Amino acid sequence: MSTKSTQTEHNFRWQGRDDQEDGENRYRLHHLIKPVATLANQQSGKQQLGKQPRVALLGFETDEGVQRNKGRIGASQGPDSIRQALCNLAWHETSTLYDLGNVSTVPMALEANQALTAEIISRELQHAPLVVLGGGHEIAWSSFLGLAQHLEKQSPAPRIGIINFDAHFDLREYRTHQSDGSTAKASSAKDQTLQPSSGTPFSQIADYCHSHHQPFNYMCIGVSKASNTKALFERAELLNVQTLLDEEMLYDVTPSHLQALERFIDNVDHLYLTIDLDVFSAAHAPGVSAPAALGLSPEIFYPYFKTILKHKDKLRLADIAEYNPDLDIDGRTAKLAARLVWQIMTALSQTK
Repeated sequence: MSTKSTQTEHNFRWQGRDDQEDGENRYRLHHLIKPVATLANQQSGKQQLGKQPRVALLGFETDEGVQRNKGRIGASQGPDSIRQALCNLAWHETSTLYDLGNVSTVPMALEANQALTAEIISRELQHAPLVVLGGGHEIAWSSFLGLAQHLEKQSPAPRIGIINFDAHFDLREYRTHQSDGSTAKASSAKDQTLQPSSGTPFSQIADYCHSHHQPFNYMCIGVSKASNTKALFERAELLNVQTLLDEEMLYDVTPSHLQALERFIDNVDHLYLTIDLDVFSAAHAPGVSAPAALGLSPEIFYPYFKTILKHKDKLRLADIAEYNPDLDIDGRTAKLAARLVWQIMTALSQTK
């Protein structure tokens, strides 16, 4: 299917295995996901009564932020590659699933692309929770901005908790005009030529929260001390970022770490979950710009992930970032990304 609206386009065809001998219980995601331009006109009778949850996918096909951050490009191909890995995953829930397509981006126009993506996210969150497929981690600025603008219609200072699984803080300095029209400061005046990138989204978010008199609640899990300079650790401390290092998470799941995560969740009203795939060991996720020499295993990651999904009533939005098909081996990173998306969609589809 290849269709295009003014804001999104559908070039991916959902297709895959069909075990017709299994009858009505044979369904996989490719059978059920419905491509649409918007969720605004998709209400069925059951959905209006609140009996049938809905979840939607949205793709962000850009890695300009990765290039600006001196990384290896290729993540712009990530959304459809993750969709391909999702196609044959079995589906056990009764929710209605939608694919909003990929944002219609313009080359070399990152800030405009981010603003458009935030606009789409804000609009579509009125109808269902979203899972956004990246693309570089510059998607985080779009995701947060869209969520904040959506929630600000209900409260001027929503308490949003950001949980980022990432080897990097992504708190680099930047200078630009914010997509909401206000002028953002750089983290310092040393370099006024710095552009937003995949390394700056949480600095942008922190500045947005400050200028809008909102709390900046940021927890970064899986941080690599070897991959973040002392300056970045100092900035994280200044911003009161809650941090769990990868080297503290190698052998077992520490109860005190899970308790810290629970306390973080308890102190916010809304959750935004973002997963940069470079948080995982290169053995599990080779298909990223900056593969991790150490990194987390899926087995260690999973209890933290499940703790977040347990609070699905607070989870409004999630995204998966930095998948680069050009660098993958045997599709293993795509399979991991797809399984994470599947888990999130499953949690958001459950009514209990």
